[in-house]
Amino acid sequence: MRNRKYFLDLNDLQFKQVRLPWTKKLLHLLFWFAGTVTITIIYATIFESLFGSPKEAMLNQQIGNLKFQYSLANRGLDHSLKTLNSLKMSDEVRYRPILEMDSIPESIRKPGFGGVERFSHLNGYFNSDIMRTTSIRIEELKNIVTVQTESFRAIREKEDEWERALEYIPYISPVDVSIRRGDGLKFREVHPVLGTPQWHYGQDFSAPYGTEVYATGNGKVIEAAWNTSGFGNCVKIDHGYGYQTIYGHLSRIKVSVGLNVKRGDIIGLSGSSGTSSGPHLHYQIDLYGNHQNPLYFFNDDLNEDEYFEMIQLLTSSTKFR
Repeated sequence: MRNRKYFLDLNDLQFKQVRLPWTKKLLHLLFWFAGTVTITIIYATIFESLFGSPKEAMLNQQIGNLKFQYSLANRGLDHSLKTLNSLKMSDEVRYRPILEMDSIPESIRKPGFGGVERFSHLNGYFNSDIMRTTSIRIEELKNIVTVQTESFRAIREKEDEWERALEYIPYISPVDVSIRRGDGLKFREVHPVLGTPQWHYGQDFSAPYGTEVYATGNGKVIEAAWNTSGFGNCVKIDHGYGYQTIYGHLSRIKVSVGLNVKRGDIIGLSGSSGTSSGPHLHYQIDLYGNHQNPLYFFNDDLNEDEYFEMIQLLTSSTKFR
């Protein structure tokens, strides 16, 4: 039953039900509603202070996820920087010294990329510090990658140039390595024919008459005729890179001026033309006009079979170029 209130009416000595005017009922209702709202607010405030609001909890979870993602990103950056440092070491310690290239200064490897204002747009966030730090590291990594990429491009170009140079520089013996060698680069007190003291600027090979003579590197024939300096039938090849080779006292010349030859091509046959005391080959290497010792330019460990196998390989490979 609903709670009801009664009063004793002294006029007729009867209990009558108390009936409040509508204004009081309205006030009671307002008081009840205000109290309910107040209690609800108090409980909500206490709950939020203890456990946080659902929205705040969701935001905190998102912030935690972002922190975790940034942590993973920084681990990836650490690994990438370690790999780049390894590439840098290979660059500076292996490739550049071998290819005779200068080292890259640290000022270029780690260039500046602007002040802190560049990352001012990251201010004001919960994790501004980690966001700025990660952004700066990413920028540094991009710069390092760019420099290293350009370095490897330059190394590749230098490598291609060296590969080409190795084909042109005179790097094999002009005749079979089993052929006995005569006088080398030295001062002769008595020339075998002229009898006068003078320098001998090449290497003599005691090649029998008609021995095949090979170009020792790629190049262009710039002389193929009788030489008035005593070499008789003579071939001179310009290999580029400052190198020229001379093949003297030939019995027969098999190339002509202007012809491009490859290493291993037959350019003539040995003989005893010109100022010569007998069949042999005079072989000479000049580098920018300075006489070089030819014995420094070929492998002396090959036997006869290995030498001709090399010549066969050289001549067969050039046909397909």
